[in-house]
Amino acid sequence: MGLKVGDNAPDFTINDQDGNAVTLSSLKGKKVILYFYPKDMTPGCTAQACNLRDNYKTLLKQGYEVLGISSDTEKLHQKFIAKEKLPFRLLADPEKKVHDLFETWVEKSMYGRKYMGTARKTFVIDESGNIADIIEKVDTKNHTSQIITTAPPKLPASGSDGGKSRK
Repeated sequence: MGLKVGDNAPDFTINDQDGNAVTLSSLKGKKVILYFYPKDMTPGCTAQACNLRDNYKTLLKQGYEVLGISSDTEKLHQKFIAKEKLPFRLLADPEKKVHDLFETWVEKSMYGRKYMGTARKTFVIDESGNIADIIEKVDTKNHTSQIITTAPPKLPASGSDGGKSRK
């Protein structure tokens, strides 16, 4: 099953780092980068956030709203934003409700041990609230270029990407 390019992005309301409610459908009319990442202040997650931070003005010029989301708390997000000077909002999903909607709370394996965790995955959502691209193999140090160079500006008229979603 799973979400695919062309699907309506599941709507949600969840708090950002400051306790302000963010509702995805309220962002219709903007392109949204919704990136799921495992944990604040870890090397890969910091590299990804800083890459988006360093290219934030370019993303804004192209009409993107950037939202990071993890299962961390609002308080930890505040520390991460302050430490790395992140200009975008981080959404707190400790109950994994949005993770479940986007199917990013998954079984992982490390050194033969299985555990549940966040799949690093980015959804690019178009102005109409449809999924325009799904980036499953995130290059944390070059994530902005993955978004800008390959995300289609609009979906094909048929609503299908012809199987071009990147795995």
